[in-house]
Amino acid sequence: MSASLSRRALAEAVGSAALVTVVVGSGIQATELSRDVGVQLLANSLSTVFGLGVLILLLGPVSGAHFNPVVTLAAWFTDRRAGDGVTARDAAAYVPAQVAGAVAGAVLADAMFGKPLVRFSTHDRSAGHLLLGELVATAGLVLLIFGLTRVGRAHFAPIAVASYIGAAYWFTSSTSFANPAVTIGRAFTDTFAGIEPGSVGPFTAAQTVGAAAGLALVTAVFGRSTPVRPDAPALHDGPELTAPTHP
Repeated sequence: MSASLSRRALAEAVGSAALVTVVVGSGIQATELSRDVGVQLLANSLSTVFGLGVLILLLGPVSGAHFNPVVTLAAWFTDRRAGDGVTARDAAAYVPAQVAGAVAGAVLADAMFGKPLVRFSTHDRSAGHLLLGELVATAGLVLLIFGLTRVGRAHFAPIAVASYIGAAYWFTSSTSFANPAVTIGRAFTDTFAGIEPGSVGPFTAAQTVGAAAGLALVTAVFGRSTPVRPDAPALHDGPELTAPTHP
């Protein structure tokens, strides 16, 4: 990623804002068009799949298109030994940008549909089975993203990550937030996609544990990643080794 840190942080803010706008806005639209909860969730999940895929494709070349603090911190954690990739300075800029963008996205969605600009959600999501759903959703997301880089298929991230989130809407009890910034942003809207502020802390804790579990699974399944020196000779009797990158 050759863009300046300020441009990359801006890309993360814009991407996070757009993502939450898609999630919240499509949720509002769905509830206004149908009273069937299943149809509402279908519309919300499909919109999120398409929106997320486009955003990763568009902004990935600028910032990596994390839009998610656990992805950023996991990338920093895995890159720190190699001395390249996501640095602590990058993470310190990305995470606040992601959170601020997510909040702005929720406010923008409410504004577009004539809702109060800031009304904290009353949607209680504190039940234990929902937290387990968040843990599973986040672990799977981290396994997917970092697994793709280990097998040299990070270029499939736009479709793979979007598809996973769409599936996780339905196979997890929590409808797969899997993102602390998005969770915080969705607390600012008392609509279909909202989450009450009291549920934000437990959700983000579950997501953090899920991210750690996902990284452990990456190591268990794909082995430890060994940084490759720029002057290391290529192995002509097998796949050429490359330093891990992140979508």
